[in-house]
Amino acid sequence: MSVYIQVITATGSKSEAEKISRAVVESRLAGCAQVLGPITSVYRWKGELEETEEWLCIMKSRTELYKDLESIIRQNHSYEIPEILATPITEASDTYLAWLKGELKT
Repeated sequence: MSVYIQVITATGSKSEAEKISRAVVESRLAGCAQVLGPITSVYRWKGELEETEEWLCIMKSRTELYKDLESIIRQNHSYEIPEILATPITEASDTYLAWLKGELKT
């Protein structure tokens, strides 16, 4: 299993994505968080096809911190069922991983 992960969530506003980003970095559950958008999301919700403008928040963390990171995201997220996905970081530069390691809680 990879030690480091990238976690994403989509929000309905830039300010909400920024709030989540600040919360996870301040708590040292993510070393870095980036906000991208606006993006267009198409999905089915409660039987209806939806198309909405969203903002994507991408966070870098460690696998062992995922549950706490998910909890902070949920506390700051307005969606009933937020998308919270983690993928392993399988390759990265040694210098970046050293920096990331130093930014995360131990």
